[in-house]
Amino acid sequence: MNWVTFLKRRQPAVPMQVAVIAGLGGALGIAVLGALTSLTTLALIMAPFGASCVLLFSVAGSPLSQPANVIGGHVVSALVGLVMMWILPEAWWAVALAVGLAIAVMAALRVTHPPAGANPLVIFAITPGPLFVVFPVLLGAVILVAVATGYHRATGTTYPIQD
Repeated sequence: MNWVTFLKRRQPAVPMQVAVIAGLGGALGIAVLGALTSLTTLALIMAPFGASCVLLFSVAGSPLSQPANVIGGHVVSALVGLVMMWILPEAWWAVALAVGLAIAVMAALRVTHPPAGANPLVIFAITPGPLFVVFPVLLGAVILVAVATGYHRATGTTYPIQD
């Protein structure tokens, strides 16, 4: 096995301006969620949303970055995580099973969003109630998609993909 194969960067180079615009978009997305969390009593932020911002602002043209995938993937994965948390014991294998099932259900429903694969991990770690699917998961994902849509329009880039 050739280690150079593993270390080769296959991602195309982007101009510095594109990289900066992506970073600013991600910062804006999390800032909006953080500000809304501070201004309301709603929890709207969670760690997987940082990874969602990578897709939404850096590779917005990816099928995995589209609104149905971001919102649907997060909601499906959170629902799977909650159900598994309720029916399985708190054990490492239960968390692994929940992540695997979330991946399978997202794939079957064609709403795969890689950052959402972390939702069951978050759920098993903090043991939230059923409203977690609404706050922060659903509302946070919808807000991130709305911020991404506005940001891409303001910066002259296309999001979501237009058929």
